[in-house]
Order: sequence, then structure tokens, then C-alpha cells
Amino acid sequence: MNFLHIKKFYEKYKFHLLVWSLYIVYEVFILGLTTRSFREPGAYVLVYIVNISTFYTYGFLLKKMIKTGSNPIKILKITVLIVVIIFAYVVFTFLLIILFEKIGLIEANPSRSFDREFILPCIYRSILFVGYSTGYVYIIKSFQDQKKVEALERQNLVTQIEKQALENDLVQSQNNYLRSQINPHFLFNTLNFIYNDARKKAPMAADAIMNLAEMMRYALKRPEASEMVPLSEEIEQIEHLINLHKLRTANTINLELEVTGDMFGLRFPPLILLTLVENIFKHGNVSHSTQPALIKIVYEKNSLNISTINMINDNKGKQTESHHVGIDNIGKRLSNFYGNDYIFRYYKDPINRYITEIDVTVVNPLARLNR
Repeated sequence: MNFLHIKKFYEKYKFHLLVWSLYIVYEVFILGLTTRSFREPGAYVLVYIVNISTFYTYGFLLKKMIKTGSNPIKILKITVLIVVIIFAYVVFTFLLIILFEKIGLIEANPSRSFDREFILPCIYRSILFVGYSTGYVYIIKSFQDQKKVEALERQNLVTQIEKQALENDLVQSQNNYLRSQINPHFLFNTLNFIYNDARKKAPMAADAIMNLAEMMRYALKRPEASEMVPLSEEIEQIEHLINLHKLRTANTINLELEVTGDMFGLRFPPLILLTLVENIFKHGNVSHSTQPALIKIVYEKNSLNISTINMINDNKGKQTESHHVGIDNIGKRLSNFYGNDYIFRYYKDPINRYITEIDVTVVNPLARLNR
């Protein structure tokens, strides 16, 4: 063992070495001077070999026992352990005395015997060091439990910070959604259509105004970041958005919305559906003659599946980065609401279609009331 190993050992066990040193000094010198009675050095070596071995052996076994099993079983195991330790203490002490006498570390005593006068002091000393060891183990366990509690509190704080960050992301997404609906290009095109068409067909202009008003109203509503919204309202906003785009493009878009199942009473995180549909219009080819864009929402047996399919518009390649920002925000929001109990996939298929899929378990509370 070189100096470095000795240093590491000292740094790791210096508290133990200090406590044992003080204890031995107290027993050997202070009590010896007080009683004016000193024993031969070999006797002290023997006593502290047995005592220190008992302290750490019992402590090691006790730590293992208190980690497993129910309380009644633990109490029984610990009781048996104490009896075994006491027995081993007495026997080990007697055997060491014989050994030390033979090698001359202590003076031989021909009258020494394994009797009551020898056994009772050994039992007392063994119980004393079992008590010391028990106190040590439970103090260490208390410190470890406190550290675990502090670690959990820190983790809870980190979780709260992450939740707050997600709430901020939602607010930002809401603002981005609102801006995307009223950006100058979209707004002026829509108003220009309403102006030109109103002179010819007032009903269509009124329809356009109604859709735009509904979308503006919904976008200005801000639910709490931790709240879900009625899924039926999200679907209504999708219909308004599709209608507006159809009106703007003289119904040249090729897009289908399929809703299967009773959505009434279902709740879902806000703006996820709208983000998916907005991505279709921003980055997809919605005027493809043979490959229509598809928005499919299916609710069946407490399982909600949302999928979108659209041809990729290669002319909008520069917008890929913003597209993935929206997709990443959807993943964060789903994780915030559902933990790990959701599936979110997005990928490009061999025929250049972009596909997104969301699967979650959603229990309709109204379904229970109707049973």
C-alpha cells in the first residue's frame, strides 16, 4: 500500500479514526489514571480488536436487514442477529485470549476458565458495542433519508420549472398562432377577397366574415396552460380555417376532414390540432389533384387517434425549420399533459407525403354518466 492509498483511506475514514482514537484514549488513559489501574498492552489490543470488529460486523449486517422485509420479520432477524453477535463475541474473545497467551502478548493465567465470571462481562461489553453500532447505523440512515428527501425536493423544483417553461411555450404558441392567422399577407388577401366578392355575392362574403370572426374569437381565448379544451371546439376551428382557405382559393384546395366517433365531452390539449392543420397549409401541397391532404380524427373505445397526411410542397423547403419547431412544441405539450402515455409519430413516406400520428387514451366523462 503506497502513500496515495494511505491518504485515500485516511480521507475516507478519518472521522472513524478520530472517534475511535478519542474513545480508546478515554478508556485507557483517563480511566486508568482515575482508577490508578493499567492493564498490559496486549490486553488492550485484544479488547479493541474484538470490540471494533463487533461494532462494524453488526453494523454491516444490520444495514442489510433494515433495507428488506416487513417490520415483524425485521425485528425477528435483528433479534437473532444480536444473539449471534453476543455469542460470537464471547467465543471470539476467549479464543483470542488463548492465542495471545500462547504467543506471549498477555500473561498466561492457569486458572482462567470459560465460566460465569468470564461470560457476563463479555455479554455486557458486546451489548454495549451492539448499542453503539445500532445508533451509528440509524444516524447514518437518517442522514441518507434526509439527502433523498432533499434530492426529491430538488427534482420537484426542477419539474415545476420545466412545467412553467412549458406553460410559457404554450402562451408563445398561442401568440404565434394568433399572429399566423392575422399576418399581413393572410389578412390582406382575405379582406381583399371579401371586398371583391361582397359586391357580387354577399352570402359568401358573410360566410367568410363569420369564419374569420370565429377564428379570431377562439384565438383570443386563452385557457390556462394546464387546462384542456373541448375537442369539438378545436374541430370547429379547423373547419373555419379550411373554409377560409377554400374561399380564398376559389375552392381549389384538395383537403378532406374525417371525424369518426362522438367527440362531445372529450377534452384535449389546446392548439395541437390547429398547429397540425396550419402546418399542412404552410408546408404542404393542398392542391394536388390525385393525393388529397387528409385530417382524420377517430375516437373509439377510449382511444383517440389523430392523423394528418399531405403531399410535401417542395417549393417551401426553406420553411422546414419552422415546421419542426411547431412539431417539437406539439411533442412537449403532449408530454406535459400525458407523461409517457401517448404516441406521437411524424415521418415522410416513399411518395413524398408528410404524415403525423397521435394516439392517446381519452376517457369521456359524459359516457360514464350515460350508462
